[in-house]
Amino acid sequence: MNEHIWGYQPSSGYSTGIDLIGYKVEATDGGIGKVDKHSDEVGSAYLVVDTGVWIFGKHVLIPAGTVRRIDTESRTIHVDRTKAQIKDAPEFDKDKHIGDAGYHDRIGGYYGDGRV
Repeated sequence: MNEHIWGYQPSSGYSTGIDLIGYKVEATDGGIGKVDKHSDEVGSAYLVVDTGVWIFGKHVLIPAGTVRRIDTESRTIHVDRTKAQIKDAPEFDKDKHIGDAGYHDRIGGYYGDGRV
């Protein structure tokens, strides 16, 4: 598994303290929604994206390691996954995403092991 999937890439433009809530999220092939929640905790950084009507109002958990670039001027985050890859990701579980290492392993494995 990619050990860096839960941390922002140095080239992403992320700086500690940036409030990403409300930022638009763009996959490699188009918009997927807006950031509803985020964390910059070392080793466990992520975005929770509200996909709105795109995938029936669901939320998806996206590890920070997928963030390619953050544009603070346009309030847009670009991730290096396609819309289909994000849509097919394991479902976000708000009760398990904090404190459940197995859940993070499944999400991290999906996004970080080369299958996507």
